[in-house]
Amino acid sequence: MKITDLEPGDPRLATDLLLVLRELRPHLTEDLFREVYDKGYPQGLRFTAVHDGDGACVGAAGWRIVDNTSQIRKLYVDDLVTAEHARSTGVGRRLLGYLEQRAREAGCLDLSLDSGTQRTDAHRFYLRERLDIVAFSFSKPLARNSD
Repeated sequence: MKITDLEPGDPRLATDLLLVLRELRPHLTEDLFREVYDKGYPQGLRFTAVHDGDGACVGAAGWRIVDNTSQIRKLYVDDLVTAEHARSTGVGRRLLGYLEQRAREAGCLDLSLDSGTQRTDAHRFYLRERLDIVAFSFSKPLARNSD
C-alpha cells in the first residue's frame, strides 16, 4: 500500500480519491468536491489517498490541523473511508496510523473525528483502534443563501 497526500490540482483527486470518497459522501460531484477543496485548502483541509499494489485507490481521508481552546491542537478527520471491496484488509488501520503520525509530527495533542450514529461498523473499527467516544456532536442544518 502507498499513502499519498494530494495537493489541489492533482488529477488523482478526481480520478482516484473522489471515487472512494463518494462511498461515504455520495452527494459530492466533481465540481462540488473541487469547490470544497479550493475553499478548504487555505483553511487547512488536506486529502490523503491509499493505493493498493495494483495502483487502485482503496482508501481516502480528508483532514485538517485545528487549534482550539478545548484540545489546544488536534488533527481532525473530516472523512475516513475504505473502498467497500477493500474493507477488513488493513487499509483503514494503515490510514488511521498515518494520520496519527502526521498529528504527532504537527505537535497535536489529539486526533478526533465525528461519525454518523448509523455507522455501527465504523464505530466498531474506531473502538478497536482505541479511539474513545468523548462527546456528543450536535448539528442544525441551515438553508443555503440563494445569492
